[in-house]
This record gives sequence, structure tokens and C-alpha cells, in this order.
Amino acid sequence: MGIGCLVDRMNRVEDTLPPCPECAGEYTYEMGALMVCPSCTHEWAPTDSAGEDLGVVKDAVGNILADGDTVTVVKTLKVKGSPTGIKSGTKVRNIRLVQGVGDHDIDCKVDGIGPMQLKSSVVKKV
Repeated sequence: MGIGCLVDRMNRVEDTLPPCPECAGEYTYEMGALMVCPSCTHEWAPTDSAGEDLGVVKDAVGNILADGDTVTVVKTLKVKGSPTGIKSGTKVRNIRLVQGVGDHDIDCKVDGIGPMQLKSSVVKKV
């Protein structure tokens, strides 16, 4: 493994981990379920700082979404393995809010396509 690969790996790790809430140190690391700052030895759970924002999921218009809502897709989406994709205006019933991969925070079953995860930014509450 070359030096360039190590530097690239270190940059990706630093970009994803939050700074220390006590001393604002940027060299934090994960240890099990806790975050640790080597500068001031402060340990904290990562959900402590963002706990309030996790429960609120808003659609493309700004409406708050909840489990069991019916939403409409606001723009045509390409789907791998499907020749047609999901067209704008498609209704999706009985959504479930999850902490999915990336920004995908809606777990649902789309008629004609099957189960998948969607971003809340591409749906509108009905």
C-alpha cells in the first residue's frame, strides 16, 4: 500500500467523523459504540449530538413524514434491473421510515418494481 493510499484513507476517515464536542479536536476515532478524542480523552456516544434531528424526516415540499403515510414520487427515477423505472406521480403506500444507506430514509414496496429504499427528497406526502 503506497503513501498516497494511506493519505486518501485518512482523509476519508477525517471527513466522516465529527470533531470532539469538548475541545473541538479533529482527530477523533471510534471505539466500539463510543467516539473518543485522543487530545482530551473525552468519550461520547455519537447519537448524543444529533439525537434531536434523527426523528424528523421531511418530504420534498417540507411536510413531516411518518410511518404508514402514502407518498407520491415527484420525479422519474431510474431503477437498476427495471426497464421502465419509477415514473413521476407513482403512489407509494404504507412507507416505513428507516436509517438506510446514504440518504435513503424511506423503506417501501413500489407496485410493479418491488421492495426498495427511497430518499425523502424525491417524494411528496399525499
